[in-house]
Amino acid sequence: MVPIDTSPEAALPKTLEASIDIAAAPEQVWSVVADLKRIPEFSPQTLRMLPLGRAVHTGTWTVNLNKAKGYIYPTTSRVVRFEPHRAIAFRMNENRTIWSYTLEPTAEGGTKLVQRRDVPSGRLPRWLQFTIDNVFGGEQPFEGALEDGMQVTLGKIKQTVER
Repeated sequence: MVPIDTSPEAALPKTLEASIDIAAAPEQVWSVVADLKRIPEFSPQTLRMLPLGRAVHTGTWTVNLNKAKGYIYPTTSRVVRFEPHRAIAFRMNENRTIWSYTLEPTAEGGTKLVQRRDVPSGRLPRWLQFTIDNVFGGEQPFEGALEDGMQVTLGKIKQTVER
């Protein structure tokens, strides 16, 4: 049995990161990752992601539908970084976290795809922390589910691109 860390620092949200190597050029990976409407195909927590406007770019808003532990809830986000074939990031308006995908070419001609969740302020809004603590079982189980979801997401992107 793994001991649970109950220190005050353990309750703080942390940066989450997962990566995967994909046997395809960054341009191929980018064509999938930058199409935000496709994120629900890969992410077990995202039911819908709808970019507003004709083309995704820095400043694009999205309307999203997400799920966690049987709960479905809407969110909105704004693209804060858009570097074709290199990186895309969006800030969730409700909790101020930043989710990103970074593409790095590998020596073998493939791509290392990195997905991150950053909490720039180091804390989530009180209402959200209350919800995580009282509905989702606390920060560790909540983040564990996010990390599991990141692995699933990257695995499905890899399968799609390598097909």
